[in-house]
Amino acid sequence: MVEDVMPANLRKAEMEYSDASLKGGYGALELASTMEDAVREADIAVDFVPDELESKLEIFSMIDRMAPPKTILCTPTETQSITDLASCVYRPERALALRGGLDGARVTLLTPPKALGEVVAAAVEFFQGIGYEVDLREDPDMPALVKNISR
Repeated sequence: MVEDVMPANLRKAEMEYSDASLKGGYGALELASTMEDAVREADIAVDFVPDELESKLEIFSMIDRMAPPKTILCTPTETQSITDLASCVYRPERALALRGGLDGARVTLLTPPKALGEVVAAAVEFFQGIGYEVDLREDPDMPALVKNISR
C-alpha cells in the first residue's frame, strides 16, 4: 500500500490551483514530484514554501538555476520584499511577488524595480486567465538586505 505523504498545506495549494486552472483557458496545471520536473518547461513557477526569508531565498535560487530562461519566478508572500528576493537571483527582472488569498477573486502582483514590462504583462494575463482580478503594484516593502538599502 502506497501511503500519501503530501503535507496538508501542499494538498490545499494543489486543490486551489487545480480548481483555478479549470476556470481559465490555459489548460490544466500540473504538479511534479521533483524540482527539476516542475520547472523543466515552466512558463511561470510559483513556490509554496514557508513565508520566511531563508526558505524563499533557497527556493528562488533553486528555481532560478534550474528553470529555462523564459520562466517567471513568482512567490506568494505577505511579509517578504520582492526587491530583496529578486536581488539574490540571476534574473531579477523575471521575479514577482503574489499577495492575496487564492480563495478570493483578487490577487496583488508586486514588482521589484528591475521587473521587465513583458514579464509583468505575462503574469497579469496568466492570473486573469485563471479567473483572478489582478492589482499591480511596485514593491511597497522596505528592503531588509544591506545591498538594497538606499543611503
